[in-house]
Amino acid sequence: MLEVPMLEVRDLHAGYGAFGVLHGIDMVVGAGEIVAVLGANGAGKTTLNRALSALIQPSAGAIMFEGRNITHAGYDTVVQAGLIQVPEGRKIFPNLSVRDNLLLGAFLRGRANRARNLARVFDIFPRLGERLGQLAGSMSGGEQQMLAIGRGLMAEPRLLILDEPSLGLSPVLTEELFALIGQLNAAGLAILLVEQNVVQSLAIAQRAYVIEHGVVALHGPAADLADDPRLRTAYLGLA
Repeated sequence: MLEVPMLEVRDLHAGYGAFGVLHGIDMVVGAGEIVAVLGANGAGKTTLNRALSALIQPSAGAIMFEGRNITHAGYDTVVQAGLIQVPEGRKIFPNLSVRDNLLLGAFLRGRANRARNLARVFDIFPRLGERLGQLAGSMSGGEQQMLAIGRGLMAEPRLLILDEPSLGLSPVLTEELFALIGQLNAAGLAILLVEQNVVQSLAIAQRAYVIEHGVVALHGPAADLADDPRLRTAYLGLA
């Protein structure tokens, strides 16, 4: 029997009112995989994330999560199923403490295990444990990204969507972030990594999809795409 994918997107169309952005996206994420979604600004990555997280409703196609059709499910249902997104720009609550930001991650899912999950987050991010009472808005950009990921982990994700996690980070912090993503995946967490950082994303992912003008232009094993001349020309600026 074939294993049911963790996430399967079939012929997905979505947009805003009469303005279509996605024009038939097909995508699969298996259990325990890191799958990268790459593309330039305006390619449709954010719209895809919003559709997967039930922040917008698709106009056609299907989204299956662990064999369950969540195409038109509400946001709360998607979160309770374990599909958790860490949004672009972190979207932390700057006037709340680190502790309160983390606890909000368990509002819909993981509430019964908050103490255990807090301990896990502090094991992954010791700096957050040292700054429980600090206002989130007073932290550095790298620390705020740790907090945003930690908040996502509080919801006990089955699949974690990371939307542009390296945005605005220094090269050193970006290296640390990608190392952390690898550690989370090595512990068994499936990750959908939505990024513009092509080189490091392909280095860490098992497979990748390149979105261009709302369609999948390239897809396959990450190592193969890294050597694909079409990707090198379009996204890396190499002949």
